[in-house]
Amino acid sequence: MFRYVPPGLGAGRPVVVALHGCTQSASAYDDEPGWVAMAQRAGFALVLPQQQSANNASACFNWFEAGDTARGSGEALSIKQMVDRTVGDLGSDAGRVFVTGLSAGGAMTAVMLATYPEVFAGGAVVAGLPYRCATSLVQAFSCQNPGVDLSPQQWGDKVRAAATATHRPKVSIWHGTSDYTVAYRNLNESMEQWTDVNSADQIADSTETVNGATHKSYADASGATVVETWSIPGMGHGQPIDPGTGPDQCGAAAPYILDVNLCAAVYITRFWGLT
Repeated sequence: MFRYVPPGLGAGRPVVVALHGCTQSASAYDDEPGWVAMAQRAGFALVLPQQQSANNASACFNWFEAGDTARGSGEALSIKQMVDRTVGDLGSDAGRVFVTGLSAGGAMTAVMLATYPEVFAGGAVVAGLPYRCATSLVQAFSCQNPGVDLSPQQWGDKVRAAATATHRPKVSIWHGTSDYTVAYRNLNESMEQWTDVNSADQIADSTETVNGATHKSYADASGATVVETWSIPGMGHGQPIDPGTGPDQCGAAAPYILDVNLCAAVYITRFWGLT
């Protein structure tokens, strides 16, 4: 567990958990995607779990292992304990805890939202996959590409089976149309899973273009936006950034951290209501 706490951060502030992708590290998923900058701007503590080579030789979070994706066990429990430790140490607002991640970290984000819905107010899956798309390494490869097609209810049932919930986190989903590592179709499958869980249909209530990307919003019966998707044309496998000092900019280009003139971290924190 690594942690970044902006200078002068007081009690009662939010917490964001950021999960790195395969072959990455916690230190490669702080400044580069812009999360340190956003922690400073919005005033939240940043928790950066680090996968260990003993658990996965490629430094992937084990989003496809049944024992690591169930409530009360494995890596899911470990990450939840990091949240508990941070909230206890800093006196953070336990009602404003969020989780995000890239690739395997994005898939693990879905795990955390499914297994601990009471812990997280929202999440953001970047180039990731639906919860329980796979429960073995062999299944994981087919989930990544070409992807698995299930109905919204089938996807939703997997989440509902993970934990009893009176609250479901809101979810932001990001994917590049030219992602051939985790197929682009996973954006739609993830959208179907989380709209179904959040009692929304699969027809976007609004669509707009932002810096060339297609942004869609999905609302529940009360009119609250519970899921959003961001489709980035021509982008491969990675996290979108837009280096610079403007209010809509952040990040530094690195492997799997891609300059496409759109900073995901900025728009994710807005969706969560942190800025």
